Amino acid sequence: MITLDLLSHVFPKTHHDVLERYVEPLSTVAQYYDMYDNIHRVACFVAQTGHESGGFNFIKENLNYSEKGLLTTFHKYFDAETASQYARQPERIANRVYANRMGNGDESSGDGYMFCGRGLIQLTGRINYTKFAQALGMGLEDTVAYMETSEGATASAGWFWDSNNLNQYCDSGDFVMLTKRINGGTIGIEERHRNYQLVLQALQG
Repeated sequence: MITLDLLSHVFPKTHHDVLERYVEPLSTVAQYYDMYDNIHRVACFVAQTGHESGGFNFIKENLNYSEKGLLTTFHKYFDAETASQYARQPERIANRVYANRMGNGDESSGDGYMFCGRGLIQLTGRINYTKFAQALGMGLEDTVAYMETSEGATASAGWFWDSNNLNQYCDSGDFVMLTKRINGGTIGIEERHRNYQLVLQALQG
């Protein structure tokens, strides 16, 4: 059902070699989490994971912010002075903005960067990583490394999807709530829905 031709049709700007790496993992995860016999579920999963990962090109959070970017995106954590000290240092930025939340330790612990966003639907924070690792039966360090592969990035998205019972929104046609549960808002919902329609049309033949 999920083929290279399908992914290329929906995400034409992504190189075929990249998309090819996701055909089997997407198919496997869709089968495992009861999507494969329901084209609406498959369409939602492909559309949302594709959008979240920039057409399957990005599976790790990009934290290479400029001073301006830090002040715009993370104004809660930076002022003009600290922004200049942290700019273009992804590891330090992650350790600061993700400190003391989501199960992470303080800034010096390194948890922020260790557990920054990874996967097609980016898992973030020690708590989420730990739960996913337990589901896999893997240690935390091995889980981090696994999530930077196409298989692990897709598996983590499937785990998130199932843990949050997202199939229900595919079945009810509530695409707005589906997007909110994934994104925390409705950023990019027009493109997400466009992707969904393209997948659905292709699957319907």
